[in-house]
Amino acid sequence: MRESTSWGAGRAAAGALLCAGAMGSAHAQMSPAQAVLNNTFVGSLGGFIVTTDTTARLNGSSSTNPDIDFDQTFGNANDSTRVRADALWRITPTHHLRFLYFDNRTTRSRTIDRNVQWGDYTFQAGGLVEAETKFRIYELAYEYAFLRQPDFELSGTFGVHYMDLKTRLSGNATITNGQGVVSAAGSVTKENSVPLPLPVIGIRAGWAVAPQWYLEGQGQFFKANIGDYDGRVTDLRASATWMFSPGFGVGLGYNRFTTKVDVEKTAFNGAARLSYSGLQLFVTGTF
Repeated sequence: MRESTSWGAGRAAAGALLCAGAMGSAHAQMSPAQAVLNNTFVGSLGGFIVTTDTTARLNGSSSTNPDIDFDQTFGNANDSTRVRADALWRITPTHHLRFLYFDNRTTRSRTIDRNVQWGDYTFQAGGLVEAETKFRIYELAYEYAFLRQPDFELSGTFGVHYMDLKTRLSGNATITNGQGVVSAAGSVTKENSVPLPLPVIGIRAGWAVAPQWYLEGQGQFFKANIGDYDGRVTDLRASATWMFSPGFGVGLGYNRFTTKVDVEKTAFNGAARLSYSGLQLFVTGTF
């Protein structure tokens, strides 16, 4: 009986060692591009060379103001920061969590050639006005890979975008009260913010086309009227990554993002549209 038990334990141990050896051999044979498709964690961080289009309207207490094209009215940005970070956690091969962070900040100033109405303030033609916009996106999404192969993965996503658009205008202005009476306000600074939480759905595909080359494409969109918000989101991205080692790579991508929202809140009663598109240079890490 003891010999039989020892023989059974020995066979089990040998089988475990063979399985471990096979897994180790498979891992060793996995190409750097395939690692992006199979590793537990994947992250990327990069900056943009982009064109932006920011249009917004802030209504006054007694008027509905026209839209302002920030790029046309205030010119190109004197100072800008545009960063995007993505992270993927494969809880299992088919169940994932994704996180996205995007930060776009621009500051510009110009002597305006016409009056600009922003809320109850009218910035006067001929005066120097500084305009600052800050746009941030945070997204947390669940992703399910409904098609998986060693070199290819196709997933559907569902998550929540939280977007925060902040605007600031500084310059000489007049103010119009709720009764329509206009008075001089002098040099003023007017700041407003538009927080916008919206659910999004999307699809993502990744393809290891060569041992060191990985291609990815994804699209997300949503349109909804929720409470005081009426908004829509479109986010399209395509990229190519050169994995120069099993854990690290560099890539180049193209990203186009558009959001439009109408808001009826005390802090912001109006509309905003922001879009950006352009090339992204990024680094990727995976383990």
